[in-house]
Amino acid sequence: MASAETAAEHERILREIESTDTNCIGPTLRSVYDGQEHGLFMDKLEGRIRNHDREIEKMCNHHFQGFVDSITELLKVRGEAQKLKCQVTETNQKLQNDGKEVCLLTSMDELRQCRLQQRNIATTIDKLTHCLPGTNIGPSKVQKKYYPALRTLEQLEESCLPQAGSYRFCGIMSENIPRLRTHIRDVSMSDLKDFLESIRKHSDKIGETAMKQVFWGPNKMKKKTNLFNKNIYIFIKIGARDTFENYYRKQRRKQARLVLQPHSNMGYGFPVNQLFDMLLEMRDQYGEILLKKWNQSFRQILDQDNYSPIPVASPEEYQRIAGQFPFQDPELDKMPFPKKLPFSEFVPKVYSQLKEFIYACLKYSEDLHLSSTEIDDMIRKSTNLLLTRTLSHCLQYAIKKKNVGLAELVQIIINTTHLEQSCHYLEEFISNITNVPPDTINATKLYGTSTFKDARHAAEEEIYTNLNQKIDQFLQLADYDWTAAQGGAQASDYLSDLIAFLCSTFAVFTHLPGKVAQTACMSACKHLSTSLLQLLLEGDVRQVSMGALQQFNVDVKECERFARAGPVPGFQGDTLLLAFIDLRQLLDLFTQWDWSTYLADYGRPTCKYLRVNPQTALTLLEKMKDTSRKNNMFAQFRKNERDKQKLIDTVVKQLRNLIATNQA
Repeated sequence: MASAETAAEHERILREIESTDTNCIGPTLRSVYDGQEHGLFMDKLEGRIRNHDREIEKMCNHHFQGFVDSITELLKVRGEAQKLKCQVTETNQKLQNDGKEVCLLTSMDELRQCRLQQRNIATTIDKLTHCLPGTNIGPSKVQKKYYPALRTLEQLEESCLPQAGSYRFCGIMSENIPRLRTHIRDVSMSDLKDFLESIRKHSDKIGETAMKQVFWGPNKMKKKTNLFNKNIYIFIKIGARDTFENYYRKQRRKQARLVLQPHSNMGYGFPVNQLFDMLLEMRDQYGEILLKKWNQSFRQILDQDNYSPIPVASPEEYQRIAGQFPFQDPELDKMPFPKKLPFSEFVPKVYSQLKEFIYACLKYSEDLHLSSTEIDDMIRKSTNLLLTRTLSHCLQYAIKKKNVGLAELVQIIINTTHLEQSCHYLEEFISNITNVPPDTINATKLYGTSTFKDARHAAEEEIYTNLNQKIDQFLQLADYDWTAAQGGAQASDYLSDLIAFLCSTFAVFTHLPGKVAQTACMSACKHLSTSLLQLLLEGDVRQVSMGALQQFNVDVKECERFARAGPVPGFQGDTLLLAFIDLRQLLDLFTQWDWSTYLADYGRPTCKYLRVNPQTALTLLEKMKDTSRKNNMFAQFRKNERDKQKLIDTVVKQLRNLIATNQA
């Protein structure tokens, strides 16, 4: 057993070990090993370690669940922290991008445009408020309050529009004011005519009422004269009192003569030639009214048409359309259902309207005591007017209106072709309803069929123009590097897209007459060739390298491949390829550098480069000369470069002499 002093000493050493810094524990441990009770100290140390281990275990057991919970929370926070990190990174990148000058200027420009639009809207609302009285004109006209409508027009012209300012809608409203006054005058005159006709129909009652007023006073006549007085005021307001008075007196005289003339069914022997002359004169006016009405019908048909072939799903549908329009196609008849007719809906609709117009003309002429020949002549003349004036204008409008596409133009050509072919059926239809054979001497013919030829020619010209415009749009995308050291092996992107467009476009032309499709294709190729040459010789292109010329040559070969493939059937041999012959000979001359052959054979019919103009060659050569000098600025002392430059200068001089000789 250890003594009390030894145990106390060991206890002191243990406390010293526990409290002393590890750097200073050496002397303490030395005193342990120098002592005599080393084994007892080690036992006591082991006991102290076990006590500390138990204390540590208790503490760990006490805090273990909290530690586990903390780890679980930490794992959850790690996922959220990762998301937050990504959001912070994206926000930082967005702030960096938004802070750039271009994006900031774009945002400021958008804000400025928005503010400008808000200001314009506020100004527009303010100005339109001054013109609100003009909106009362419509209800006044519908309610036949013409005098208030005139007052409103006067207020609009003298007060509201000057206050609104010099805007385009103000100018439009000012221009429409005279038209509205004229319309009010015409409608008022129409009411007056109705009033005068009612007087004629109810003359007996009016006379009876007038006799009563002699005894009962004039109060009951106010309603009868109210409309008359309103018309006096309206015509005075618009400064046309003389017109009103002259018309009223003229109508009164006519009505007086009508009252004095006997009815036609009394056979007193009075002449009625004037009556029939008047009816014939009215026939021309009635014809003009019909033309205006059918103009609206044709416009509506053309505007609502989808310009697509009519799908036919069953024999019943086919018979229904065949009943509206005379169409015969044995090949189409053999095809199974469903199938498509070559024309669109406006063909049977227009044909039906032509027949309706002929019926309307016939109905008017039934009681004119005309012969069959005269009726037939009248109907044919009116139908010719309908075709050459009304329908022609409507077709031209449909062809020339904005945003009309190539597919619509192609369908118009097909439609007018079928309508032209159906005109002989109209001839037979008129002959059947008038009982006049079409081969009668001096019979009027339907020369109005030329309308469809004219419309077809206009549509063809529009197709050519439209194609050229599309080609120009693609050429605007051309972006050649005119100083490139070497050309590419593939055609330019813009040209590949252009060729793809032309292929898909000419695929739609399969239903067109062959000549039209061939002309459109040749016209497009010639325009493309000319535009490419102009692009090469453009004044803004000051330098052209051989590499750029090689790339240009690849593009022209792509155009030649398209022409050689025959996008439209009917061309003989390489006819379509001739559209690019000027470009081909020019590019061969430069890429092969065959100036000796060109200068030696120039002017001969069998010249290899017959289509190369000397001025064109000189212009392009000077652009290449400038490029050669720029690129060889530091290699001008090399013999090959000096020889090449001398050769170019020599060819330039010879070309200038050749041009001067031709001009002399």
